[in-house]
Amino acid sequence: MSKGQLARRTSRPAAQGRAKSQLPRAIVAAIDESKILGIKAGGDSLHRFTGVWPIVIDGRVFARSWTVKAGGWYRTFLDDPRGVIQVGERQVKVRARRVTSERTRDAIELAYAEKYPTKASQKYVRGFRTSRRRDATIEFVAR
Repeated sequence: MSKGQLARRTSRPAAQGRAKSQLPRAIVAAIDESKILGIKAGGDSLHRFTGVWPIVIDGRVFARSWTVKAGGWYRTFLDDPRGVIQVGERQVKVRARRVTSERTRDAIELAYAEKYPTKASQKYVRGFRTSRRRDATIEFVAR
């Protein structure tokens, strides 16, 4: 696919079937192919980029917090949902939304198991199933 075709494909307006809050398809595809996503929480915070394990389901981008600690990226997003994700060399402004749907949380668990199948990853895949970490699920949308 040429750059022109990719640009036309990813810049379709919301009226033609793409929700306004969705991230561009090229960004979502790059996130889906990567194992780590850089996120910076809070619009006015002094947070640095933190690496998280991203999951893409139906063109939507999600992540779960492992530590769920005060001052961490998840809690910062709860106070100020503005942030930035780093995809390769590109930085994209996002808004974080808490995920409360049990159906979506279940799908994310299955996606983690599929995307991170190595023996070393299993501790984290299992750990992401705990209620504390399920509750710390965030979706990243465009802002």
